[in-house]
Amino acid sequence: ELSDTTDLKVFKEYAETGIFQIIKDTLARMGIIHDVFYNENSLYDDGKIEEVLSLLRQKNLVYEGDGATWFKTTGLGFDQDRVLVKSTGEPTYRLPDMAYHREKFKRGFDLIVDVFGADHQDTYPDVLAALNVMGFDTEKVKVVIHQFVTLMRGDEVVKMSTRKAEFVTLDELLDEVGVDVVRYFYIMRSANSHLNFDLDLAKRQTEENPVFYLQYAHARIASILRKAEERGITFDETVDLSLLSEPETLALINEMLTFPEMIVRCLRTLEIHHLPTYLYSLATALHKFYTEQRVISENIPLSQARLFLLKAVKLTLRNGLEVLGISVPERM
Repeated sequence: ELSDTTDLKVFKEYAETGIFQIIKDTLARMGIIHDVFYNENSLYDDGKIEEVLSLLRQKNLVYEGDGATWFKTTGLGFDQDRVLVKSTGEPTYRLPDMAYHREKFKRGFDLIVDVFGADHQDTYPDVLAALNVMGFDTEKVKVVIHQFVTLMRGDEVVKMSTRKAEFVTLDELLDEVGVDVVRYFYIMRSANSHLNFDLDLAKRQTEENPVFYLQYAHARIASILRKAEERGITFDETVDLSLLSEPETLALINEMLTFPEMIVRCLRTLEIHHLPTYLYSLATALHKFYTEQRVISENIPLSQARLFLLKAVKLTLRNGLEVLGISVPERM
């Protein structure tokens, strides 16, 4: 028999530890590793929540009303004030987020990238406003909003309900379609656009599946290079690249040469979806080249030039896929 809440605390802590480990294990399967995990409870235990409230009160930006504690955001140009602590005594998302970001700034970070779900769309402007008031440079904060994902099987939506405990876990998704596909599908669309995750498409081992398409493009080049080696055709940087003059060949070269620019774009905008889009375009240009041009022929100098080009394209595909955390097979 449980006598008081102290007895329950043991079970609560055990459950929290177990659930947290499941989350970390799932992320590890995805190739996502965190250096530090920050426990929100510490913000309460260490008095950081009260410190934020005190700082905002000093600026006359906190008041009590209807049993709740309010952030006077109308005084900062917003259309309405926001609740920081509900009448039940429970804080809204805003307050611990403010305290957590204050601690991040105090730890000396030069750049803070926040990845939020769409349900936090309305809260982060208030958090940034509070940080500004507290004297922090919010230009150092970059916010990425992720829209929700809908699982599809063909034309049918996979119905889920947390209230009914009917849902597909990320582990189940990984079991069904694999890590490479899950990573790519989540990355291939802008974070701020809704994603329909087509499970049927994700499982296809055909060129309709963009992951298969890219991996196959890399494996195809690897196969051609092995064939050239078997035939004793060698090449290096002294090949005559002026022999590469066909339209589809030049199109492939031009596409490949934009790779560094694309990486810089992803870094500057924090919009990683540009990279899978680029890689798909590169693979498409490769397919057109391969369809129109015979790589290994009796013309050895031309074969060497084309092989040199394909080796460069292969390296570009590999680098791009590795940046995305997707495996790069040599054979398929």
